[in-house]
Amino acid sequence: MDRYASIHPFAAGMNMQKDPNGVRHAPDAVFILKKERTEMNCYGYARVSSQDQNEDRQMLALQAVGVPEERVYVDKQSGKDFERPQYRRLVRRLRAGDVVYILSFDRLGRNYEEIQRQWRNLTKEIGADICVIDMPLLDTRKGKDLMGTFIADLVLQILSFVAQSERENIKKRQAQGIAAAKARGVKFGRPEAPLPEDFPAIAAAWEQGKLPFTEAVRQCHVSEATFYRRLRELRLAQRK
Repeated sequence: MDRYASIHPFAAGMNMQKDPNGVRHAPDAVFILKKERTEMNCYGYARVSSQDQNEDRQMLALQAVGVPEERVYVDKQSGKDFERPQYRRLVRRLRAGDVVYILSFDRLGRNYEEIQRQWRNLTKEIGADICVIDMPLLDTRKGKDLMGTFIADLVLQILSFVAQSERENIKKRQAQGIAAAKARGVKFGRPEAPLPEDFPAIAAAWEQGKLPFTEAVRQCHVSEATFYRRLRELRLAQRK
């Protein structure tokens, strides 16, 4: 095969011509020779579930394995799915042969099916490797034979299940905690705006048509919905 045909598939089967300098080329064709990327880049991914949580422990672990700080991508949101801006940026950056380090498996996510799908995308479709720092069995650079792959896949499925189960347990514990707090009389959300002391008189004036509704709401410094709700509460209290 002509050496040009081996460089670019479009050159195969063409009648190669020589220019005045004796260099062979295909007529009406432009060849762009792309330099293959041979170096391996390492990246880090860290995640915490909310803005007030701290990712320092993960950052230190990633730096300890040699990941440059500028190549660490950090998301501060739930692991329920992979719609995370920094994770998406990382995926777009990855090329075959690159390595992604994460401290713990659950930092990748807490959705069983999505974890499996993203793992396949990174390792199979993109061709990158993943190294879970605190779980040496989940280092795709090692054990690429049949047995090693089987063990890694088995560990992956177990940990994916555990990650999602833990997320569901966290949500359950939160719901139980909220229910228990409400039973003790704890109120959540913004504190209610206080009503003026003459609220009963204002409400009565509105009901009797002596005061426009908009003026009644203005004097109470509340929304229309709050006015109606507090009026219902007032009437129920008066009936007892």
